[in-house]
Amino acid sequence: MALLEVGQIAKPHGLGGEVIVDLWTDRLERMAPGTTLHTEAGPLTIQQARPHQRRWIVVFAGVADRDAAEALRGTVLHAEPIDDPGTLWVHELIGARVEDRAGRSLGTVAAVEANPASDLLVLESGGLIPLRFVVESDEGRLVVEIPEGLLE
Repeated sequence: MALLEVGQIAKPHGLGGEVIVDLWTDRLERMAPGTTLHTEAGPLTIQQARPHQRRWIVVFAGVADRDAAEALRGTVLHAEPIDDPGTLWVHELIGARVEDRAGRSLGTVAAVEANPASDLLVLESGGLIPLRFVVESDEGRLVVEIPEGLLE
């Protein structure tokens, strides 16, 4: 199972080993004590975490001083996907086939681009489809209802 990027350690906080974490997900259970996050250097288990402004102050097991916290600066944090039926996840959209309601193939999703009005499915052809036009999804397939001429 592929791991997802969920945040990054920004910098140390204080002298006792705490770090500031930029959380890239809205799933706050990622910061629960006992949660193990994965890094290129190995796993990190959260002992304590609390919100601080728009970030989190986190204590990881085994990180006891500022030097150890400093060594983690810039570390990207990964976690296993959360099973949440009925939710579309970006990692599941990449590579999905896109069809209209008539079953006509519109292409394959190459990326998902953040956009204030609606995130956009970026097709391999370069076409853009607002995510809000997805009306159905299943294993590797998205059905969309788009306005005529959108992809022309």
